[in-house]
Amino acid sequence: MGIIRFDEWAEKVRIVKSMPITCLVDSTIGIDASYYLDRLLFPAKDDISSALGGWPLGLESVIVRELKNFQQTGIHLHFVFNGLDYEKIDDPFGPSLAWARTNAQAFEIYEKALPSEAIEIFKRSGSPNSAALFEFLKKILYSQAVPFTVAPYSALAQLAYCKNHPSRFFDAVYGPSELFLFGVDKVITQWDTRYEVTEVVDKGVTKKSSHFIPEKSTFQWVNKQACLDELGRISPELFEDALLIAGSKILRQFPPLENQAIFGKTYSIPDIVNLLTNSGRSVAQLCNHYSGDPLMKEIDYLDRYKSAVTSIRHHIIITKAGDVETMDKQNAPSDVHDCVGQRLPEELNMYLSRGMVRSRVLNWLVSGKILLAAPNDGGDSPNYQSLVRTQLEPLRKQALSLLADSLNRYYQRKEITTQYWFDASAETKFNIKDLLPSPKESIATWNLLKSRHEIKANAVWRFLQLRGYIDRQHQLTSWGKVLESTLSNLEGDVNQEKGAFLAIELIRFGLLTADTMFAGYSGAPMRGTDKRSCMLVARVACFGKVCHPTKGYSGPLSRHMLAFYSLISTLQAHLRDLVEMSLITMFLEGFVERDRDDWIEIALELPFFTESSCALGVVIITYLDELFTREDPTSEVTRREMSIRMGDWFKYIDFAVCRKDAFNLWDAVYQGVRLARSEVKGANEWDEVDQWLSQRR
Repeated sequence: MGIIRFDEWAEKVRIVKSMPITCLVDSTIGIDASYYLDRLLFPAKDDISSALGGWPLGLESVIVRELKNFQQTGIHLHFVFNGLDYEKIDDPFGPSLAWARTNAQAFEIYEKALPSEAIEIFKRSGSPNSAALFEFLKKILYSQAVPFTVAPYSALAQLAYCKNHPSRFFDAVYGPSELFLFGVDKVITQWDTRYEVTEVVDKGVTKKSSHFIPEKSTFQWVNKQACLDELGRISPELFEDALLIAGSKILRQFPPLENQAIFGKTYSIPDIVNLLTNSGRSVAQLCNHYSGDPLMKEIDYLDRYKSAVTSIRHHIIITKAGDVETMDKQNAPSDVHDCVGQRLPEELNMYLSRGMVRSRVLNWLVSGKILLAAPNDGGDSPNYQSLVRTQLEPLRKQALSLLADSLNRYYQRKEITTQYWFDASAETKFNIKDLLPSPKESIATWNLLKSRHEIKANAVWRFLQLRGYIDRQHQLTSWGKVLESTLSNLEGDVNQEKGAFLAIELIRFGLLTADTMFAGYSGAPMRGTDKRSCMLVARVACFGKVCHPTKGYSGPLSRHMLAFYSLISTLQAHLRDLVEMSLITMFLEGFVERDRDDWIEIALELPFFTESSCALGVVIITYLDELFTREDPTSEVTRREMSIRMGDWFKYIDFAVCRKDAFNLWDAVYQGVRLARSEVKGANEWDEVDQWLSQRR
């Protein structure tokens, strides 16, 4: 986000300087991961992942190319991710609801046969945001041997500590203008990488390739001293106060600045400096002057300002020695945790910093709040809302209880409040001490060893017991036998196995059916008399991964498939929470050898790490629906013709592989349905659909 109005002002007064990237050779640059992703995502030239869900298909190749360019130039990057939440958010559901509204608008335009116009709106939706792609980026960084650290709270504080430390861990930092608030004197704000395009003719085919030209590439940076001079050689303290009340993620904009009747639309950073100067360079006096503003009283802005100042001065960081400490600890107030957040054990912070565990469940426990935001499609379906509110609540409670039971009594007696985007006023509350029987006790009989394979296996076995696939005697339950039968048909394909597991879970929740769930949503089957059959097969395909190169998606869209994928995505996130807490419990209880350095490898090898999308479901529903445009939709001629045409509708997919993967997944899930027939909603329909599909595959 950056400081509101700062970037435009810095550009206007020409204090943004440019230098050749080669000046950074042999330097180590600290990168704010959130800012880095934001710069890639907005605007993304070829990405419409908000219409598909999951991780962007075309972004990985862009990141890998850039990382390799820096490595080959001799510039060392070290990424720093945000850890636990520390920002005070007035409207936690506002962004997700805004993204959903934008997506809905884009689909409405798409349905009017205006795909180009719709795609431009999809790109502006703001989803996924950078935080949703942290695991995506960590996976890429690991694959490219680029180091990263997850900060206890703010990445900005960690970057500033590493940059300003006498050991100079970072020679420079790349990030937003908020870094000036944390004492950074020079900030790199942008890369301008240049490429040379060459053409090569191979067997009569002209191929283009691009090569990075470091000598022509530049970076832009801003010097804090230049800002002070431009503003009349003001003091650093006045400058920082002006930036703070200008507004950012750290502190909300000073409310009167939002009143266009007072300041209009054209105010800038110098105007804010003048405001403070005329108020004796005191934010307190400025707040008193505008005390009549209703919003000033409502949110107690002065108190928020003081809290933000304390949070900046005494933020929590990881030190050179690996300890988690408060900055300027000697002068920190006793209630600093109210400004930043509760302190977690250093061991748990270490697992967070190395990427072995995500921050989601930790945030729930520390803040005492579970905020469940709207998915990309809006989450208007009663089925989705029931899944999130009721059916997945036991998983959240299990994950929290597992974590809290391994910490001190303060967390074991923590009250947790859950809020939902569709009914923010209706809170549900529970106390962790009331979650009986303790899930930790039920899985304490597993014995652990030292190797990564053994740790992974035991974490998964514990998870399977929590989900009812294994009993206390370590024997398969009836659902465990269903799962075993399902997975045995997939020949060890990790992506297919993940999809099949999720499908079995959704079957257990009664949600993998052909029933109408998203009335009024476009992208459902349109042709033939067997729309329910087409729907069920396509929904199963949504659990798979589309065979697609790392390029932007080009093909039809389906709001219906996106909405169904929302069910899959939130289910996967909850299952990953439970897997991670099963793992963390083993470490916190001392059942695992802690002297190791394979933290991220453990995380990557556990299930449910990667996100797919609804793309394979869209491919299959398109294929099956288009068969009905011919007189005989089951003939070999029709199937061959439509298979060829799929390459025209979907620019980059390998349809033969997509069809094989989707129908193999169907076979595996159907095998599980047959075994669990008495427990499956609409089991007889599965038999009919399997027969229907056999004539069209």
